[in-house]
Amino acid sequence: MNGHPAPHTCDPAPAPHPAELAERLLAAITPTGPLAVAFSGGVDSALVVAAAARALGPGRVLAVTAVSESLAAAELAPARAFAAGLGVTHLTPRTRELDSAGYRANGTDRCYFCKAHSLAAVAELAAEHGFPHCATGTNADDAADPHRPGIRAAAELGIHAPLREAGLTKSDVRRLSRHWALPTWDKPAQPCLASRIRYGIEVTGHRLARVDRAETAVRALLRDAGLAVRDLRVRDLGDTVRVEADAPALAGLARLDGLTAALRTAGFDQHRVTTDVFRSGRLNTEPH
Repeated sequence: MNGHPAPHTCDPAPAPHPAELAERLLAAITPTGPLAVAFSGGVDSALVVAAAARALGPGRVLAVTAVSESLAAAELAPARAFAAGLGVTHLTPRTRELDSAGYRANGTDRCYFCKAHSLAAVAELAAEHGFPHCATGTNADDAADPHRPGIRAAAELGIHAPLREAGLTKSDVRRLSRHWALPTWDKPAQPCLASRIRYGIEVTGHRLARVDRAETAVRALLRDAGLAVRDLRVRDLGDTVRVEADAPALAGLARLDGLTAALRTAGFDQHRVTTDVFRSGRLNTEPH
């Protein structure tokens, strides 16, 4: 012992208990009254739908999934089943983000144009069904992310963000979703298909569809090879297509004999094929 006191270290604050998270979220939702939720089918918006059903009653909640070329085809059926399981009415209007020149141009503000269009459509449909207030699944982590121009579009339209208002982070969302036994609690993030296209490359229906086909085909290849994968992206980089997978699946992915053929069948027939480890939001930090 040298007589000097041990250096003081600050232990991280304990994670909030799910009961506390639930109380905060329900308190953020209850004052709104009847609520329409822009429901992508992902973990965040699913929790908002479930919380609204608890706070307001299922009959006072409307789940609205905007269906367009940017929504992966496999997302719609689980979204329908989730809403039905809660007894919440689910509407699936067709939206046309591709009509927006700003969206098609695919600048770093692409999400602003996408959300401005799709959320306006959701709000209009909600009002027609007697729901004056709308909400999204934006959480507290999203609000701190500098690459979220869609949040500005939602704010301009007066859309609520109960998760953000209640201070729930992504980990809080998963913790509370698991506590409530929601099937989405561990669902991987599934951003819109346009997020796979490098900034500056025009977003078209053809490009979105082939990304969707390619990801479906690669997942099937991995499954048939007995390789589990959680996060997978097929990135359209112009003359190159990059397939990203989480680290445990990456080595097996690179060895798949049918990978290039599957991508060519999906529509990437003149592209150089590369593989790499998955990193969320990667195109936000790469040159474009």
